[in-house]
Amino acid sequence: MPSLSDETNGALAALEPGMTIGIVGGGQLGRMMALSAKYMGFRVGVLDPTDDCPTAQVADFQIVADYDDTAAIRALADHSDVLTYEFENVDADALDAVRDRVAIPQGTDLLRVTQNRIAEKTFINDHGIGTAPWRAVQSRDELDAALAEIGYPAVLKTSEGGYDGHGQIVLRSETDLAQVWPADEFPQAILEGFVDFAYEASILVSGDGEHYVTFPVVRNIHRNNILHMTLAPAEVGTALEESARALAIELARGFKLAGTLAIELFVTNDGGVLVNELAPRPHNSGHYTIEACSSDQFDTHIRGIAGWPLEQPRLLSPAVMVNVLGQHVAPTRAARASHPEWHMHDYGKAQVKHNRKMGHITVLTDDPARTAADLEATGCWSGESDQ
Repeated sequence: MPSLSDETNGALAALEPGMTIGIVGGGQLGRMMALSAKYMGFRVGVLDPTDDCPTAQVADFQIVADYDDTAAIRALADHSDVLTYEFENVDADALDAVRDRVAIPQGTDLLRVTQNRIAEKTFINDHGIGTAPWRAVQSRDELDAALAEIGYPAVLKTSEGGYDGHGQIVLRSETDLAQVWPADEFPQAILEGFVDFAYEASILVSGDGEHYVTFPVVRNIHRNNILHMTLAPAEVGTALEESARALAIELARGFKLAGTLAIELFVTNDGGVLVNELAPRPHNSGHYTIEACSSDQFDTHIRGIAGWPLEQPRLLSPAVMVNVLGQHVAPTRAARASHPEWHMHDYGKAQVKHNRKMGHITVLTDDPARTAADLEATGCWSGESDQ
C-alpha cells in the first residue's frame, strides 16, 4: 500500500497504472473522477447504494451499499490502493476505521470541517480569511440574540446536511420567524448576515499534500439556490484574482490538501472577496475545465491523490457552462442538432427529476457574456418550472 506522509492526510508515494482507486459516492462527480482515472490507467471501484449509478457505468466494479455501511467500506478499502470521496456526506469515522487498510490522502479533517458550517467558518476565519458575519445558534433564544447583533436580512442554515438550498431559511423580517423550527426540533445551526455582493464566484485549488495549483476565478449564476451557469473566467482585476488565489493556497496549506478543493466566493461591490463555502472535492462550477483547460479539475484531483506531479492548469479558451436539470433535458436534446458548438455531458442517471442535475453543456467562446445570452435565448432554460 502507498505510504502517507502524515497520519491524517497528505502526499502519497506515486500510484502506478493498474492500481485501484476506490470512490465513495457514485454520482456525476465520481463518474468524471473515474473517467480521468481510467485515462491515466487506473482501475476504479465505487461504493454507492444505487445499482448501476453514474460512476458504476464507467468503473471496474461497484459495491452496492449505504455510505455508512462499515463492512462495505472495508470491502472497498480491501479492493483499493487509495480511497477518495465525491461529496461531503460521507461517514468520516467509517473512513478513519479503514486507514490501516488503505491510503486516504484527502484525509478526514477536510471532510469533518466541511461537513459542519460552524467548523468551516471557524477554520476559514482562523486562517485570516473573511466571511459573512455569522453566529452559531442552537435555540430560539440564541437566534434572537444573534439577530439582534447581525440584523435582518439573514439566512438561517442547519450546521450539517444542507445543500442546494435545503436546510436554509431566509429571514428578511420578523414575519419570517414563523418558518423557524419549533423549540423542541431546533437543530445546531448558523445564522449568517447577508453580504452586499456584486456577484458570486468560485476558485478551485488542487494539491498533492505539499504543492498546490489553482484554476481561474469564475463567475457563477444561481437559480433557486442551484448553480445555473458559470462564466469562465470572471471579469476581475489582477488584484482580486491574486487575492482569491492567495486565500485558496492558504486554505489548501491549512488542510495539507490532496485532491481538489472548491471555494465559493462573494465578490463585494467594493472589489473585495469573501469566502462563502468550501467543497472538499471537484465542483459543479469547475465542469468548464474539461474542455477549456490544459488539465481539468478531475485530472488534478486524481493526480493529487495519486501522488503524481501537478502542472499549473492553463485556460485554453474562455467558456460558459450551463447545468441541465431534469426540466431541461427534453428541450436541450431537441435543440442539440442545431448547436454543434455545445459540448453535452449526460450523467447517465436513470430517472429524470425536476431540479435534479442530469448533465451540463459547455460552450467555448471568445465572448462569455454573449454566449450566456445566446444560451438563454434558446428557451431551453426558461419557463415556470425554472422559476
